[in-house]
Amino acid sequence: MADFLQHTWLRRLFYASLFFGISSGLGLGVGTYTFFYAKGLSYMNDDAETCANCHVMKEYYDGWVKSSHKAVAVCNDCHTPHNFFGKYWVKAMNGMHHSYAFTTGFFPDNIQIRPGNRQVTEGACRYCHSKIVEEVDRFGHGPQALDCIRCHTSVGHLK
Repeated sequence: MADFLQHTWLRRLFYASLFFGISSGLGLGVGTYTFFYAKGLSYMNDDAETCANCHVMKEYYDGWVKSSHKAVAVCNDCHTPHNFFGKYWVKAMNGMHHSYAFTTGFFPDNIQIRPGNRQVTEGACRYCHSKIVEEVDRFGHGPQALDCIRCHTSVGHLK
């Protein structure tokens, strides 16, 4: 072994491989533990209770339970696009963002929807209520001139 480590490039390769192996194993172990601890598989379904896994979302879940939308929509109906790729892309991006924010505590006390997620939710309103939106847009406001969420802020989450 000592002769092997005499060659500089072999020594660097050995230590780089050792560092990579330990780092990968540690990352995989922590990631796996976190995935199971955070009930990661539950986020692959449409169950609204999944969104309340994080305690900061409990208030929003409770608001949804009291809302008129509870009978017709779950979280994913309003907060993800209505196509397979878009839905799971948004879920993955939000999952990474939420995991980071909730693990580090770097999020505001009053949680605000991000601009991209606001667009997704606006699209969901227009998707489900297309007949009404078409009529409103047709009478002088132009397509997408109105912002559903601006006027209907608490439709999905009553306080």
